[in-house]
Amino acid sequence: MPVLAPGESLSPRHPPRRDPSDGPPLCAVEPAGLTAGQAAAWAESLPLSARFQLGPVVTEGQLAFLARHGFAVFDRVASFEEVDTILAEVDRIEAELLAAGCTTVNGVPVWFGLDPDGRDYLFRMGFTSTYSEWLSRFVRDDRFDPIRRLIGDNARIGEREKDGVVFNRYVRDARSIRPGLAWHTDALRDVFYNWRMPGPMLNVGLHFDRIRPSDGGLRLLPGTHTQGVASTLFRKIHFVTQRPDPAELAVETWPGDLTVHDGRMWHRVEAAPVSGWPSLRRSMYVPYVCDTWHPKDENSPTPLYLRAFDLVMKARRARALRQSATRSK
Repeated sequence: MPVLAPGESLSPRHPPRRDPSDGPPLCAVEPAGLTAGQAAAWAESLPLSARFQLGPVVTEGQLAFLARHGFAVFDRVASFEEVDTILAEVDRIEAELLAAGCTTVNGVPVWFGLDPDGRDYLFRMGFTSTYSEWLSRFVRDDRFDPIRRLIGDNARIGEREKDGVVFNRYVRDARSIRPGLAWHTDALRDVFYNWRMPGPMLNVGLHFDRIRPSDGGLRLLPGTHTQGVASTLFRKIHFVTQRPDPAELAVETWPGDLTVHDGRMWHRVEAAPVSGWPSLRRSMYVPYVCDTWHPKDENSPTPLYLRAFDLVMKARRARALRQSATRSK
């Protein structure tokens, strides 16, 4: 585990809301020595809200739950001190990028909008850990090895590949460029080009805020990771459909939780019902890669789909700036 040197446990600009009386429910306790069939039956008996403890290995029961439902939640894998340090590091990186006028990192757009106070605010960036030695040590810590092995024994953390470590912020405000994210699957590109479903696409996320179902946040359609091509293409309109689904699950998180969900399933981020800073939600996704080593650098091109999203975010930022100017008159 990375050791926090003196001064490394920093205070973020917006610390997570913590209520000592509002702790998570107990983790599911798996009976010892289960066979694969018994583990599957045990996993089926659990509620969808089940939480698990991450140990030296991902257990048979945890694997069975993930295989059946397409997701799993691991209880507070990061400590309070680590959560605060990560958020403070992102505050520092935000200031560094703004000072440099940075708009892309290794070909991946950096999305800046306005915060509820009308100031420049980082909503999404890739390759976050390349700006922080502490964060790079954190994501490579041995405690995450069981998660890495879910992807493959030879999987590595792609800090300089794909989009690197991605940090997200969502805020609901009249000037926000990212209050939520509409329904989508991560399998669309594979299905479009190959007309077949890809293999498992596991997304590993760390969550930094206390999010109740009533607070918005991550929504999943459990079990849809096994859907076919037609459902992937036509069940919803990717990145457009936002209305709730009767079968959706609201993933409840406490600061430090780790989630694994199969990107082939339908998922979205529900905007908070409140506006301003109380709506703030932050997460970080760590890429695990088994492909051929293909690092990106400052000369890497921006993928076409990210160019399209970047145009949308720039248009939203321009609108937010106009609204801010109108308010100040």
